[in-house]
Amino acid sequence: MRRRGIIVLLAAAVAMGGCSGYYRPSSESVRPPEASETAETAGAEPGYDGETIAAAQGPGGGVPDSGDMTVESLEIGDGGGRAMNPEIMIASDIHYLAKELTDFGDAFENMSENGDGKVVPYVWEILDAFLDVVTERKPQALILSGDLSLQGEQLSHEALAQKLARAERAGVEVVVIPGNHDLNNPAAAGYQGETVIPADQTSPEEFAEIYADYGYSEAVSRDPASLSYLYELSDGTWLLMLDSCQYENGNQVGGMIRSETYEWMGEWLARAWETGRNVIAVAHHNLLDESRIYEDDCTIEHSEELERLLDDWDVTLFLSGHLHVQHYRSSRSCDINEIVTGSLAMAPCQYGVLKYFGPEKYDYHTEKVDVKAWAERHDNPDANLQNFDEYAEEYLRTVFYNQAYTSLQDKGKEEADVDGMADFYAFLNAYSVAGRAVEIRQEALDSWEYMLWQEYSRTDIKSMYLDEILEDAVCDYNTFQRDEE
Repeated sequence: MRRRGIIVLLAAAVAMGGCSGYYRPSSESVRPPEASETAETAGAEPGYDGETIAAAQGPGGGVPDSGDMTVESLEIGDGGGRAMNPEIMIASDIHYLAKELTDFGDAFENMSENGDGKVVPYVWEILDAFLDVVTERKPQALILSGDLSLQGEQLSHEALAQKLARAERAGVEVVVIPGNHDLNNPAAAGYQGETVIPADQTSPEEFAEIYADYGYSEAVSRDPASLSYLYELSDGTWLLMLDSCQYENGNQVGGMIRSETYEWMGEWLARAWETGRNVIAVAHHNLLDESRIYEDDCTIEHSEELERLLDDWDVTLFLSGHLHVQHYRSSRSCDINEIVTGSLAMAPCQYGVLKYFGPEKYDYHTEKVDVKAWAERHDNPDANLQNFDEYAEEYLRTVFYNQAYTSLQDKGKEEADVDGMADFYAFLNAYSVAGRAVEIRQEALDSWEYMLWQEYSRTDIKSMYLDEILEDAVCDYNTFQRDEE
């Protein structure tokens, strides 16, 4: 895959203070060295035995003493005369389902139509069209930030891993991290006729084995306490891939970082500082309160501690998913920006493209998967694929409409009002998912349907969510730029 270059000796391991519960940066915690300290120690002889490692093993494997490692740096370029494309592509919440798990009957149709808007009936075509772009564009890396499977089915993970081999064969480094749907999920199922049949779940150990070629076997270091790991890109940037999922005592929606993981992170972030490495943090769950209505299920528990740790070591970019909404936010207390990439499986079926030049300069934008063009190239006559953008948006709006209509039924309102309110809810949510609610904000505020929602109930969860969307609609969340050089 990648050609290894000059070996960089890492400085001695940083001694971390004892931790109980979560890691809390304090005056006694390891801090980035002052310029004078760096100058004084620059010539010090590192105390290593010269051994190199391909990966430090996590749960289920031996964990080398991280104080006795050297870590290989990488040459830029693929050795084939082609200049490296420095872009990083990001996709999240693919929710892939193995075709062997469905016959596309009533149970599958019912699951799809009563979901959250993911275009499950065409998830295979969406992924194939996306991988066509990846293999043609050849970015230096493809990051998949969790919820790789529909509900954690082992067959779905295995089928996705086989699909991702296309990108690796094209010279693209693929790195993955689990999402809350991916591990120990009792909802893992197959759909046959009218019956939902339990399917084999995926354990953390099985996840790491299935995706060994997509980060885990090539990691610079693996956290012994979780599925977190550190990965080096071809340009020398480190990806801090954080496992934010809770699956030890049953599968949970919300996210957290284990206390032991904070210790592991602190040590390797110190090494990054000492060796001049830039670090991008990646997790499934959100670092910041990207949704104030659903923050308990979306924001990592005690995330302010994670913010402080990353800020202490000049990590200014955090990539996540989970929300199924295109969004970003900047921390109010730390110098860190979070970019949330929407679900690849939900209209407008888009992915992120990142150009990263360092902690002070990076650009991000989204692009849509052109499923229609894929269908035309493959002579697929399916009318839904031939008009995919319109189909996917209508599919999403129908799901949102049905959710609102059901909640408004039997509440004593006129049918015309219920229909108008449900249609408005679907309309505004579709723009929000795409990160473009700013385009129709004023139109929405002036509408009679919004007035009906205001009169209906200010404490209803859907009414509150509409208010949040409109309050938050201050920009287009599909582009982000930081340039402080």
